[in-house]
Amino acid sequence: MTAPGPCEGEVCITCSDEAVAVTVLELLDGDLAWVDTGVGREQVSVALVATAPGDVVLVHAKEAIATLGPSPSDRS
Repeated sequence: MTAPGPCEGEVCITCSDEAVAVTVLELLDGDLAWVDTGVGREQVSVALVATAPGDVVLVHAKEAIATLGPSPSDRS
């Protein structure tokens, strides 16, 4: 087995990509959701996680991969 070569481009898909925390705004049909990224809205897949509006999820490549619970502004 050989070691991977040096990363090319701005982001290495093997070692440098990061999941981003976003807030779920609305659940849609087809395991999709509108989320608030902090700079706008995006549609992402939530097929792999159990979530609800107001939850913070980690998203990588437009796929929610973990639920962190309610956003701090939703906690009482």
